[in-house]
Amino acid sequence: MKKEFIVAKIEALTDGSPYIYVSFKDPNEYLKSGDKQMNPFGPNVMAFTSPEDLMKNLPKAMSNITNMFGGGGMSDSPTFKVSMREYEELKIKVGDKVVIDIQKYEQNDT
Repeated sequence: MKKEFIVAKIEALTDGSPYIYVSFKDPNEYLKSGDKQMNPFGPNVMAFTSPEDLMKNLPKAMSNITNMFGGGGMSDSPTFKVSMREYEELKIKVGDKVVIDIQKYEQNDT
């Protein structure tokens, strides 16, 4: 299976770990750098304009609580943990288009 993605985020842990985390987004979901996000807390957090608005939408907010903390089910971004050497060899940056090819490993015991 081959699928096209856009590099959405590249992160390194602050504990000195030799690994880099690279997150990918579907090109149809990727926000271009020129686009402004309407909600400053992220797309998964509901915004309220008044206490009445909060109370009216509280059941909906509670049913979506996993999305508020980043757990979006099938819409989560695939993330790969790569070594610093692999990252340097890839020479990728945020916004680059990549193709991920997933193949089932077939072991032949002969």
